[in-house]
Amino acid sequence: MMTGNLKRYAWLSISAAIVTILLKGIAWWLTGSVGLLSDALESFVNLAGALMALAMLSLAGTPADDRHAYGHGKAEYFSSAFEGFLILVAAFSIGYTAIVRMLHPQALEDVGAGLLVSVVASLINLFAARELLKAGREFNSITLEADAKHLMTDVWTSVGVIIAVGLVWVSGWLWLDPLIALLVALNIVWTGWQLLHRSASGLMDEALPEDQLEAIESVLANYRKQGLDFHALRTRQAGRQAFITLHVLVPGEWTVQRGHDVVEQIETDIRTVVPFSNLTTHLEPIEDPLSLIDEALERNEATNVLKA
Repeated sequence: MMTGNLKRYAWLSISAAIVTILLKGIAWWLTGSVGLLSDALESFVNLAGALMALAMLSLAGTPADDRHAYGHGKAEYFSSAFEGFLILVAAFSIGYTAIVRMLHPQALEDVGAGLLVSVVASLINLFAARELLKAGREFNSITLEADAKHLMTDVWTSVGVIIAVGLVWVSGWLWLDPLIALLVALNIVWTGWQLLHRSASGLMDEALPEDQLEAIESVLANYRKQGLDFHALRTRQAGRQAFITLHVLVPGEWTVQRGHDVVEQIETDIRTVVPFSNLTTHLEPIEDPLSLIDEALERNEATNVLKA
C-alpha cells in the first residue's frame, strides 16, 4: 500500500516534468534566450530522474526474499545517484551552450510572452516540489526527498533566469543572458554533488543522522535511570528503512519474560522517535563481564583492519 502511495507521487513528478519541458521549451523558442534554454534542459533532467525514481520505488517496495533478507530499500539510492549524475551532465551542457552564446551574442525576441510562460512552468514545479517534499518526509523516502529538493532548486534557478532575462530585455546587456546560464550550471553542479554524496553514504551504510542518534540516546537514558545499560548500538539507513541493533543489559536475576517485556517496550519507544525502523536487540546480564566481551572484540577487529 505504501509503495503505491509513493509511486503516485513519482507520477506527479513525471507529469510536472513533461508539462514544464513543454512550457520552458516554448519560452526558449519565443525568446531565443540561452538562460531559458538552460532552464528547459534542467527539466529534462527532472523527467529522467522522475522516471528512474518510479522504477526504483517499485523495486524498493518488493518484499524481502531468500536472497535479500533485508529487503530492497537500497534501490532508492540508485535513483538519487542517477539523478545526481544527470544533473552534472545537464550542468556541463548548459555551461557549454552559455560559453558559445557569450562568444556569439544574440538579441532576444518576444521576451514578455516567454517570461510569462516560464513563470507558469515555475509555479507548477513549486507545487510539485512541495508535495514531494511533504511525502518524502512523511514516508522517509530519500527518492522523493531528492526529487523534491531538485525541483526546488529548479524553481529558484527559474526565478534567477526570469529576473536575468527581464534585465536583458530592459537594459540590452546581451552578455547577462549567458552569464546567468553559467551561474545556473554552477548551482545545479552543487545540487548534483549533494545527491551523489548522500547516495554514496547510504550505500556505504553510514549511521543515522545525528538528530536521530540523539533521539535514540534520549530513550536509552530514561532506561539507564532504571538500572539498565546498553552497548553495541549500530545504525544504518537503507532507503526509507532504518536498521538498528542494540545490546540490552538487565539484572541477571530477571526472568526471561521480564527481560523480554522490557526489551519490547524499549523497541516501541525507539520506533516512536525513529519511524520506519527495524530493530534487533540482544539481551545480556549486566553483572557478567562476558556481556562486554563482544564490544572489546569489535574494537580489536576495527584496530586490526586499520593496521592492515
